[in-house]
Amino acid sequence: MTAVATLPHPDRPPHLHLRSTSVDAAQALGLLLGAVVLVLAGSRLLLDLPPGQAVSRAVAVVGPVFPALFAALVVLAAAAALRLARDPADRRWRQLGLQAASGIATIALTFTLLGISLGIGGLADRPLTPDSVQAVIGELTGRFALAFATTVVGLPAAAGLRALVLVLADRGGRP
Repeated sequence: MTAVATLPHPDRPPHLHLRSTSVDAAQALGLLLGAVVLVLAGSRLLLDLPPGQAVSRAVAVVGPVFPALFAALVVLAAAAALRLARDPADRRWRQLGLQAASGIATIALTFTLLGISLGIGGLADRPLTPDSVQAVIGELTGRFALAFATTVVGLPAAAGLRALVLVLADRGGRP
């Protein structure tokens, strides 16, 4: 692929824009998968946790929906950042990157509230007796783990991606 075919240009046919968009998306997916490999390697080195066990623990805490939405939005924001690295003045990709980063923050906070409400809802249905307190607290902390894990992962990722998109887009106004 030549550099001419990947640069967005208003006089080029739309299929060349689509081609460079799919290349950006593939590169963004590659970056995400590389980051996942590094996180799994870190969990093995720091926690002596095999990758399969690390993934099953993460899914047990946050479920499959949050990681799927998170990954899709990260790929969108990273694809926008890659496009802005080539063409900082492209306002559409700036907006797409910012919206994807905001979407990450939104799902992080939504899942936080979901975890808290599920934890509190579990308290409402169960009587608290000296015999049941241990089980109720165990269930409550499991729900709160969902709440805080999504916040701890989602908000810093959203802030980092938002900053990356803004920095890359701001280069358009400078020589």
